[in-house]
Amino acid sequence: MVQQVKYDIVTHLKEKLDSAKAIVLVDYKGINVEQVNTLRNEFRKTQVDYLVQKNTLIKIALNELGITELDSYLTGPTAVAICHNDEVAPAKILVKFIKEVMEEAAFPSFKVGYIGGHVFNADELTALAKLPSREELLAKILGSLNAPISNFVNINQGIIRKFVYALDAIAKKAS
Repeated sequence: MVQQVKYDIVTHLKEKLDSAKAIVLVDYKGINVEQVNTLRNEFRKTQVDYLVQKNTLIKIALNELGITELDSYLTGPTAVAICHNDEVAPAKILVKFIKEVMEEAAFPSFKVGYIGGHVFNADELTALAKLPSREELLAKILGSLNAPISNFVNINQGIIRKFVYALDAIAKKAS
């Protein structure tokens, strides 16, 4: 009976982890139930799954998916943040949560992240979380590409405007 329950948990974890774009292991010690619920709600808003499970079961699920790089980090209290659509969402949410709710406390903290087949340490995840979103970066690029064209149009409009003012002044002077 117990073995079946553990098997079901590992199967469920594998399903969640299999198509994940980001897997972030979080050390959650020092956080109370109310704060955990706040963190879960923030994760839920951006469609990030936040699970607390036994390290051995997480390790089995990851190893069955061929991910062995995280084994050494599965010690102590560990929660898993799993995101299927935005690679940076778990890191951004946790950094925001630590800043706003925990008031810059040292907990909860990143253990490690697995994004796009690469392992990211805590410092790299924090730096990644501080980057602008994909949409913001695309908007900046488009703005940069659009700036020369906009400037060219404005310059031409200025020339035409001055020409019209000159013609208007000549017409007023002639009358």
